Formats: sequence, C-alpha cells, structure tokens
Amino acid sequence: MYPDIQGKSILITGGSSGIGLGLALNFARNGGKVAITARNAARLEAAITMASAQGLTIKGYVCDVSIAQQVKETVALCAEQNGGLDVLCCNAGVFPSAALCDMTESEWDDVHAVNSKGTFLCVQAAIPWLKQAGHGRIILTSSITGPVTGYPGWAHYASSKASQLGFMRTAALELAKDNITVNAILPGNILTEGLADMGDDYIATMAKSVPLQRLGSVDDIAAAALFFASQAAGYITGQTLIVDGGQILPESSSCIS
Repeated sequence: MYPDIQGKSILITGGSSGIGLGLALNFARNGGKVAITARNAARLEAAITMASAQGLTIKGYVCDVSIAQQVKETVALCAEQNGGLDVLCCNAGVFPSAALCDMTESEWDDVHAVNSKGTFLCVQAAIPWLKQAGHGRIILTSSITGPVTGYPGWAHYASSKASQLGFMRTAALELAKDNITVNAILPGNILTEGLADMGDDYIATMAKSVPLQRLGSVDDIAAAALFFASQAAGYITGQTLIVDGGQILPESSSCIS
C-alpha cells in the first residue's frame, strides 16, 4: 500500500479494460481520486459499475486520445472535478495485427495516432495541471515489443511503443524543472481480455517463453505504476521498468527449465 497516494488525483487513459482498468482499481484501492477515459461509452460505464461493486469510486470520460480538442477538454474537466491533477497514466493503446508486406498506410497511421500521438497530446494537455501540483507524475505504458523485442505482425505497434520512450526521455528533461517525473513501464505478456482473444494456444506458447512460467497480471503492472507515482520514486525520471517475468532474458528456449 502507498499511503501517499491517498487523495491524489489520477487520470488513466484507456482505463475501461485490461491494464488500464487494473491501474484504476489499484489506485482507487490506495485512496486515489481516479478518473479513466475510453472511446466506448458502454465499456466505460461497465468499468465504473465494476469498480462500484468493489466499493470503489471511479469517474469516467469518453475521449479519443488521438483528437487534441477532446484530450484538452477531458484533462481540464478531470482536473476541475478532482481538484487538480497529480498523476497521468498514458495507457491507451491499440495492437491490431498486420503483416508488414500487407500493412496499409491507414493501419500504420491509426496505431501511431493512438499509441504515439495520443501520448504526446495527453502529456501536453496535462502539463499546466501537473505544474500546479508541484510534484507531477507521468507514467507511460509502453511494451517490451519495440523497445526490446519484436513480434511478427506488430511492426506498427512496435514502432509506436519504441517512439514513446524517445518522447519520454526528452519530456523528462523538459519537465524536470517543474518537479514532474516521466517514466515508462514495459509490460511483457500480461493476461488481459485482449490477450485472451488471441487464443489458448498463443497464451500457452507465451507462458512457456517466460522463465517464471506464467503470464503477468494487471496487478503486476499496477504495482510498478503505484511505485512510480509515489514519493519513493521522486528522484527517478526518464527511466523504464520491464515487467515481464524474465521473458527477455533467455538466449534460447533451452535456457528455460
């Protein structure tokens, strides 16, 4: 538990399912004033209802993070309703699959619009509020895919996730004078609805590639985010934390017993 999260205003993009919802529930359990965004109103309402059933209060805003005006309005509304903004979690992301030889320009652009451009727009819109907080935290959900590894069909996704880290390093430099830290979490294979949709064979294969012999949970990612948002991480900025059960470590499958 992180008692210093109590009463802090936290905005999590892409928070209606998967890692984003896991972040929201964990921040709320630690006493944060949590708001989430999603493009789908029905899924947003379902997430709020789920949280309520657990005795947790979460606000929700319909927002497409690739549209600048929507982002500005949503961040401002969240800050006004929650008494400011202390923590921004840029989590919204898409990961459709397309072979490089068949990928269309629009498929490439769509992925980068959400994953890369969306990160930029959300951070830019949040800066004035994070400055007012005096101790702002920005946490990006990147991935091992792109920054460290590759996977067939995800050239656009991998590129967008790698771009987040280049953005992070410069943003960390520019915002340090305002006591705003910017860090990224690089999840490996985390068991979410999106991963479940890829089928049991994919899940079993991926679990075998992880030294800990299991996929990660959304709570594993939330633990990293809570640390980055806490006072304990106040002297850490421009850094990445890989949460993958050791997946990137083996030189070959023979290394995994």
